[in-house]
Amino acid sequence: MTSALIARRRVIMQSLRLVWDAAPGWMVAGWSIALLQAGLGLGGLYLTKLVVDAVGAVAKTPQDGGVSLASALVLVSGLAAVALAGSLLHWLTALVNEAQAQCVSDHVQELIQRKSIELDLAYYENAEYHDTLHRAQQEAPYRPVAIVNGIAQAAQGGLILVGLALLLAATQWGLALALLVPALPAMFLRMRYARRVHAWQRQSSAQQRLAAYLHLLVTAAAAAKEIRLFDLGSLFVGRFRDLRRRLRCEQLSMSGRHCLMNLCLSAAAGLVAFGAYAFIAYRALRGEITVGALVLYYQAFHRGQGALGDFFSSLAGLYENSLFLTYLRDLLALNPRFSPVTRAESARAAIGQGIVFDKVGFCYPGSARKALHDISLTINPGEHLALVGPNGSGKTTLVKLLCRLYAPTEGRITLDGVDLQDFDEAALRRMMSVVFQDFIRYHASARENIWFGDSVLAADDPKIAVAARAAEVDRLIAELPHGYDTILSNWFEGGEDLSAGQWQRIAIARAFVRQAPLVILDEPTSALDAFSEHEVLSTLRGLTRNRTSVIVSHRFSTVRDADRICVLEDGYLRELGAHNELMARRGAYAQMFTLQAGAYFPSQKESVCG
Repeated sequence: MTSALIARRRVIMQSLRLVWDAAPGWMVAGWSIALLQAGLGLGGLYLTKLVVDAVGAVAKTPQDGGVSLASALVLVSGLAAVALAGSLLHWLTALVNEAQAQCVSDHVQELIQRKSIELDLAYYENAEYHDTLHRAQQEAPYRPVAIVNGIAQAAQGGLILVGLALLLAATQWGLALALLVPALPAMFLRMRYARRVHAWQRQSSAQQRLAAYLHLLVTAAAAAKEIRLFDLGSLFVGRFRDLRRRLRCEQLSMSGRHCLMNLCLSAAAGLVAFGAYAFIAYRALRGEITVGALVLYYQAFHRGQGALGDFFSSLAGLYENSLFLTYLRDLLALNPRFSPVTRAESARAAIGQGIVFDKVGFCYPGSARKALHDISLTINPGEHLALVGPNGSGKTTLVKLLCRLYAPTEGRITLDGVDLQDFDEAALRRMMSVVFQDFIRYHASARENIWFGDSVLAADDPKIAVAARAAEVDRLIAELPHGYDTILSNWFEGGEDLSAGQWQRIAIARAFVRQAPLVILDEPTSALDAFSEHEVLSTLRGLTRNRTSVIVSHRFSTVRDADRICVLEDGYLRELGAHNELMARRGAYAQMFTLQAGAYFPSQKESVCG
């Protein structure tokens, strides 16, 4: 067995497991119905022959017409029952297929979601990962069901074929062979077409993602203001149209050639069919077979052609769907890049010895430029440390390493002497309360937006209101139409959106509902006016009391009261000390502080710089 066939078999088995895990009952029901339909098809065909022969017997022997007519009516009743059962099974098949497809689609989507959560952020820096994810999301939800249904259809067609082939071969073996003439080439043609489409999809994944991005850019709210102000709508719509036209032309070119080949095969199949029908009619005219046999052979050959076509089409479909389902396998085969922990350290209620960056260096995946160089830094228990520096200096990167969203490429980070990589991931992150600059505005209720910070609490835990009061957002929530149950989004009926500063207070409340020993704040006052900033800073000082905290900010009014200030520049630690110490050194920190203060107090700038 070739490696390609082994791979296809593995994918088919994976599909069976997927469908069984998602909808075992519907899977059994679908296969059972398929087998029943095969039996009914053969039974109906044979009953048709008996009905025709019975009617012919009545015409030949009128004196026995009563008995023969009664037999014919019984057979017709049986044929009607078969037809009714077939119709019922047809509609049951539609119901089963729809239910099965929805269950499997939801199950596969959940697998994709869980895999996305499991993978570390390094994958999001990789375009190949985004291509893999796009292909899996596009193809995986419906391919497993198609494979399972294909197996059921192949089994159903196989049973029908065996019965018809035996029937035809017993008297007209040439007709049985004639069934194979058009069916085999059609199967290989479809398999060849599937390989070409599969290769094209891999090649065009990036372009398809770009088209999807352009569509989202024009239709989503995030870019709506700039697109209108800079009049970019026509530009992006034009780019989307040109890109989709190119992709469409490539796909239609493949489809056109495939349709042409199918047309030629259909013409050949038609010639074979009419030749077979002519032969059957010739034998009936010579009296070699009865009229019932004529009808039987005609329908047997006609249905045999359809059954054989369906059988080989199912086999080709299995090949095609297994080919495209490899996209899901490629995604699920990805593993986090963090080394597996053999003995995971559990969480600590408090930080005892502190956090140590020991000669830490970091380079983002796919980049040759280092974001951090040889960072050696100790954060003492209960200390309030501030990180400052120009854009791109490495502040947020250092925070991401501290949160173990990435692993250092050089050196290590320890918490109470234990490497962060040796902690249980979930337990380590429960020791942290974090507010990122690009925090998420969840389209959920105000209560949930805070509760998400510690979802192990009950959804109505009093700590939610305590956190809201601490972040001084409780009065705002009380004024909303439904209080804590108000949806914070205009996307949904009855919802209300907030200002940037109000959202920032919600994010701060979300961070502080979790009573964590380490608090990390990335630009916590960036969206606030001067008055609100003063209030929030007072709040933050109270909330971070007796906790270790790290704050990142460009606003020196936010960081000047920190115990120590870490100045980063081009990924290097340039200065470290308290505000007064750094100002006395007249180094990088003093220059930045003076420039910012000078924007408000020009005379102070001149005196400090002078």
